[in-house]
Amino acid sequence: MAPDDEYADYNQTRQKRVKVIAWVVIVALILVGGGATVLALLFG
Repeated sequence: MAPDDEYADYNQTRQKRVKVIAWVVIVALILVGGGATVLALLFG
């Protein structure tokens, strides 16, 4: 087994975790930081 194969599953798991954390942060910013301000910044 090549060294890259060993990290393939780890990479996918890490990517999924990063995406989940990013969405949680975005939702928290919208809820806590004033939804109108954040939405105005996001969507111009």
